[in-house]
Amino acid sequence: MKTQTAKLRYLKISPRKTRLVADLIKGLPVNEAEAHLLILPNRASKPILKLLRSAVANAKNNQKINTEHLFIKEIRVDIGPRQKRSRTRARGSSSLIEKKSCHIILVLAELEKEIPLKFKFIAKPKKIKKEKLTKGKAGKEKPEGLKPAKEEKNQETKPKKLSAFRRIFRRKAI
Repeated sequence: MKTQTAKLRYLKISPRKTRLVADLIKGLPVNEAEAHLLILPNRASKPILKLLRSAVANAKNNQKINTEHLFIKEIRVDIGPRQKRSRTRARGSSSLIEKKSCHIILVLAELEKEIPLKFKFIAKPKKIKKEKLTKGKAGKEKPEGLKPAKEEKNQETKPKKLSAFRRIFRRKAI
């Protein structure tokens, strides 16, 4: 059984929050774990997804492992160094603020049999909008999406008439 290890060190998210995401994907096939991480709203899901994709790419290129046979054997979130800050409080005292970090260790393993895929990722090509050309007053072609610099207003603006109710309760006399 071939394994591939990837590490992410000094992630500036607390280990407790990161473990919530890591425990969800433990033991899953790579394809299914990637689908879970794409959907999760947690902030820790993006770095873990990036680490997972890196580990899969390393296994594919370096060890020539078929990615359809990979699953997450182990994912471990360890405590990293803490940055200590202080905040001033009442009566001249201060309180300690700890900015926590963590290290993530991801181990992928290969199974002999192929894991059936539940999800298939298909990258959709971006649609390119074609600008329709229209003929202007001078006969020149202009893109439809663009607006002319200035349009002359033929209609004169008329002063607004105030209703009787508004005239009575105005602050200033007309």
